[in-house]
Amino acid sequence: MLDLKFIRENIEAVKQNCLERNVRHINFDLFLQQDAQRRAIMQSLEGIRQEQNVIAGAMKTKLEAEKRAQFVARGKDLKQQEKDLNEQFQDIEAKLFELARAIPNMTHPDSPRGKTEFESKELRTVGKIPQFSLKPLDHVQLGEKLDLIDFEAGAKVSGQKFYYLKNEAALLEFALIQFALQLLHKKGFTPFITPDLARESILEGIGFNPRGEETQVYSIANTDLCLIGTAEITLGGYLSDKILEEANLPLRYVGVSHCFRTEAGAAGKESKGLYRVHQFTKIEMFAFCSQTESEKIHDEFLALEEEIFQALEIPYRVLDICTGDLGGPAYRKFDLEAWMPGRGEKGEWGEVTSTSNCTDYQSRRLKIRYRPEGSKKTEFVHMLNGTAIAISRALIGLLENHQQADGSILIPKVLQPFMGGITNISR
Repeated sequence: MLDLKFIRENIEAVKQNCLERNVRHINFDLFLQQDAQRRAIMQSLEGIRQEQNVIAGAMKTKLEAEKRAQFVARGKDLKQQEKDLNEQFQDIEAKLFELARAIPNMTHPDSPRGKTEFESKELRTVGKIPQFSLKPLDHVQLGEKLDLIDFEAGAKVSGQKFYYLKNEAALLEFALIQFALQLLHKKGFTPFITPDLARESILEGIGFNPRGEETQVYSIANTDLCLIGTAEITLGGYLSDKILEEANLPLRYVGVSHCFRTEAGAAGKESKGLYRVHQFTKIEMFAFCSQTESEKIHDEFLALEEEIFQALEIPYRVLDICTGDLGGPAYRKFDLEAWMPGRGEKGEWGEVTSTSNCTDYQSRRLKIRYRPEGSKKTEFVHMLNGTAIAISRALIGLLENHQQADGSILIPKVLQPFMGGITNISR
C-alpha cells in the first residue's frame, strides 16, 4: 500500500500512474474525502486526549468538592466522546484502507509504458535454440512416452490440472530443489521450508486478494487461512511487525514451498500440461533491505535467475515488464521466458521466472521497519522477490529442450550429482 500522505500530496501523479497500469476504477474524490474525515477525527481525538491529561493533572491537586465533581463529569463526557470517535475512526479507516489497497505501487521510470504483456521490452536472448531433425515432442507427449507424468491419474484423484510426477521426473524435482538451494546458500541466502498456509491478513499485506470471485487463492472454509500461491507470501510475512537494524540488512532468504493456484479463467493451448497447474513446488528468493539497496538487489536477483537457467542449459529471454502487466505491488519487474520447443507449431517462449522490486508497498501493510544507523526514526524496509525455480515450468524447459533424436532426454550436468548417477532418461 502507498503512504496515504504521499497519495494525498501527489494525487495527479498517482492518478497518472494508475492509468498507465490499467487501473481505472479508483474513486480518488472519495479517497480524498475519507482521508480528510480520518485526519479530522484524529485531530479531535488528540484534542480530547490533551484535555483528559489536563483533567488528570488537576485531579491530583486539592480541589473544592464542586470543582472536583465538574472535572469528574467532564471526564466521563470526554470518555464517551473518545469512544464514539474511535468507532468512527475505525470505520472510516477501514473504508479508506480498502480504497488505498486498490491503488498500485508507483512505477520505475525505466519500466516500459504499455497496456498488455506484448508491450514489455525484450532486453536480451541467451542460449542457442535447439534444432531438431523432426518435429519435437511437447512435454505432455514426452511425459507419457517415458512414463514421467500422469495427468489422467491426477485428474481422477484430485481433479483437472493436478498430476503425478513419476520415475526420473520425481527425482528431477528434488534435483532442481537441491541444485537451487545449494547455489543460493553459497551466495549467502538463508534456506527455509515455509508453511503452505497463511492468514488472510498476510496475503493482503503482500498484495493478494484472498477472497472474492476473481481470486486465484484457495481458502480454507471457516478459517482465516489460505493455501499459498508462492513462498513470497510466507517469507514476506515472516518478519511482520518487526523493527530491524540497518546493520543487519540486507536479509536474503530462499524458501521452498508447495504452491496452490485456482488458475480461474486459464484455458487454451498456452495452459497445456504443466504450464498452468493447481499445485507445484517452487523455490523462491526474497530480500528485506534498506531503501537505497533495492535496485541493486533487484539486478542481483535477475542475474541469479539467469545463472540458474544458463546452468540448466535452457535458452531464455529477459523481459522488462510493461506498466500494464506489473500487478499491484511491483515497482519494477523482470521476467525470464524459456524457449519451449513443443509449444505451438514451431516452439514459443513461456514465462519461467519473475523478479519484482516492491519497494515499501508490502512492508507498510505488514509493518516491517528498519532503524537507519545513527537514527532514532524508523523507515519501512524495501522487499523483493524472485523465482529461483518453479518446478513445473522448469520441467517443461528441461524435457523439451534436452530431448534427443533417439527419444531419450539428457540430464544437464549440474543436476546429475543429484540424480543418483542417471545421465539420461530413456525406455
